[in-house]
Amino acid sequence: MTDLLDTYIENRERVQPTDANNYGTAHGGNVTKWMDEVGALSAMRFAGETCVTASIDQMDFERPIPVGETTVIRSYVYEAGRTSVKVNLEAYREEPRSGERKKTTESYFVFVAVDEEGKPQEVPELTAETERAERLRRKALDGRDD
Repeated sequence: MTDLLDTYIENRERVQPTDANNYGTAHGGNVTKWMDEVGALSAMRFAGETCVTASIDQMDFERPIPVGETTVIRSYVYEAGRTSVKVNLEAYREEPRSGERKKTTESYFVFVAVDEEGKPQEVPELTAETERAERLRRKALDGRDD
């Protein structure tokens, strides 16, 4: 069994002009890519196997991330099926000098654990051993529309 907090990953990307749209803010496709990469890391840490993206549930872009700011991606596994791994992902814009953050994007990704031949593999049971882990799990489950 793997605990939810073992899957918690936070990563940063500095928004460069090459990451931006014509409005000088991070292109939504880049934010989605960064979220997918970090989400896969959480899923793989949980499953102990390679994990591939199976679905992305609505991407809610709440505010832009200007060039020069940092994109912080927060990711953790909140639920698991037989071979599937559900990951909560949030992106924040962070002012690099002050560290001030504002949430910009939220989504839920589903990954599937696979072997070297791409065949689905069973994943372990997810636990939430601490109050913080249970709070994160409940937040993700409560935030789902389905």
